[in-house]
Order: sequence, then structure tokens, then C-alpha cells
Amino acid sequence: MHYNLLSTRHEISVGFDIGCNMNRKRSILNRKAGSPTARPGRRRVWAILLLIAFSICLSKDYSVAYSQYKIQHFKQYTFIELNDLDQYYCIEELWHKESRWSPTAKNARSSAYGIPQILKMKETNPFRQIDLGLRYIEHRHQTPCQALAFHNRKGYY
Repeated sequence: MHYNLLSTRHEISVGFDIGCNMNRKRSILNRKAGSPTARPGRRRVWAILLLIAFSICLSKDYSVAYSQYKIQHFKQYTFIELNDLDQYYCIEELWHKESRWSPTAKNARSSAYGIPQILKMKETNPFRQIDLGLRYIEHRHQTPCQALAFHNRKGYY
């Protein structure tokens, strides 16, 4: 086999010496880059790449386990729900004392569970726990700061 790499047309000369001395030239670039006949090949390559990209995007599982969320996500959600910085500071301190913002926190002396430590709570979704906790505080204490003041006096809210 003999290679001619100095060709200006990007060709490789391949010689077969099996008895019939056949010389064939095969082009590395079958077509010039700008030629109209090169476009269908490029279109196929781009189409295949787009199909691969879309299939990866569509097959990806976007569901996220609650354990992958961080405490900052829960605090940010709570702040968005409250939309009041002073009340957020109160709820942040209250729920830090109660559960340290752990959605799986369990009280050993009662049936309190989750971030807000509400009695007999069965909810495992931390964002639903926050919603339920905020509704409970609004029903029982009107504001998170009043709930924190009550907690500081009595030890529960």
C-alpha cells in the first residue's frame, strides 16, 4: 500500500499490488465544502444531531426527589409566599427552632412532623408542609411574628 499525502486535492493514492497493479484514488473530502452537492450531507448530519439532542431532552427525567432540595430552597419559597421581610425573619427563626428546616423532622414527644412541626401531619412534600404551616399560623396567630412571640413565651405555637 502506498500513500501520497502531498496531494493538493486532499487525495490518498491507494495501490494494490496483488498481481493486477490496480491504482485507485479515494478522496478524503468527497466534495468541496461549498459545493451544492455537499449540502445534503451536512443537512443529514445536522438533522441527526438535532434528533439526538431532542431525544436526550425528551427522555430526561425532570422529577426531582425532595431530598435534592436544600434548606435555602424552602426558605426562598417561604419568603415568596409571605412577601414580607419582617414576617419572614420571624418564621425563619420559629421554624429553625422547631425543625431546623428539615422536612423529615419528627418530634419524639408528640406526633409533630415536618418543617412547621404541625401535629398529626402526614404530608411529605416540603413545599406543601410550608403552605400548611403558613395557613396554620394565619389561622391561629394571624402573623408569624405573633406566633414567634407566643412560642418564646410558651415553648410551642
